[in-house]
Amino acid sequence: GVNAPTHDGAPITLVELATHTSGLPRLPTNMAPRDPGNPYADYDEARLDAFLTSHALPRDPGATWEYSNLGFGLLGHLLARRAGEPYETLLKSRILNPLGMADTTITLTPDQSRRLAAGHDSSLRPAETWDLGVLEGAGALRSTADDLLTFLAANLDDPAAPLRADLAFPFTVRRPMAAGGGIQALGWELLPSPSGEIVEHSGGTGGYRAFVGFNRKSGLGVVVLTNAETVMGADDIGRHILTGAPLAPPPPPTPAPPERHAIALPASSLDELAGRYQLAPEVFPSLTRDGDHLMAQITGQGAYEIFPESPTAFFWKVVDAQLTFHLDAAGRAQSIVLHQNGRDIPGARAP
Repeated sequence: GVNAPTHDGAPITLVELATHTSGLPRLPTNMAPRDPGNPYADYDEARLDAFLTSHALPRDPGATWEYSNLGFGLLGHLLARRAGEPYETLLKSRILNPLGMADTTITLTPDQSRRLAAGHDSSLRPAETWDLGVLEGAGALRSTADDLLTFLAANLDDPAAPLRADLAFPFTVRRPMAAGGGIQALGWELLPSPSGEIVEHSGGTGGYRAFVGFNRKSGLGVVVLTNAETVMGADDIGRHILTGAPLAPPPPPTPAPPERHAIALPASSLDELAGRYQLAPEVFPSLTRDGDHLMAQITGQGAYEIFPESPTAFFWKVVDAQLTFHLDAAGRAQSIVLHQNGRDIPGARAP
């Protein structure tokens, strides 16, 4: 009952979803999370269907590589629908149980909940653990280093190992990535290296980052897990171990932003500013009031508090950026301007 988007009559295939060449954006444009700290949690099948029915692809499927959490989440949802069982059940029956990966799951047992490492943002403040909703194929799994090393070993060891043929199948498909000479297989990313091709994937959710990779020529596999957001740490450490390349130097410290002083505003004033705005075709800041605080989450990013220095001027503390609101005669915000990196980016209130 859902009309999936096409371009000039060309449909999206499962292979294109699995290789990030579907033409779908990184995230659906109709995400409007009730809880910015857990942005996918209330994104359900009805919203996904509504997006797919209304979205127009900008190009032919298969034409260009563009990483898409939406596409991979949709792939997991479709495979589960086809199998007639929940995505988590499908993963356990087909992959996790045969490999003995008992600590890799979406739904935590009481024991696993006690052992869960608490996530933190880039300032080492506690971060909420995400639930991926209908897009759980994009990254809902919780796991351990031991389990992920078991998975890597299954990709590297004896040809008689469980699922060996299945684990080799993703490499039968190869698509060029956007830059750097990388190749996209089914799920895996393949990077050239003097010591042999590096097979890897990395990513993160709120408060966590992960890297897994291996070199079939050397037989070396690496897992790096962090329970804090980091720009480069997990990937950089993993590739260093796999290739021996020097660790990348940290970026130079940015100049300290000018000192700003927050004031208190009544909750009623914050309510007039809360809402969803649009800065670009697929960039939507969502502003929500949490008690006496105003939280801002831009598409694909975490949620952070913004602080008022006047009734219409707010600033972030985690980054040098400011937000100006333009109000109508009734005092309700109708548009915003994001001030960051020397740019002033306007955005209207979204329906």
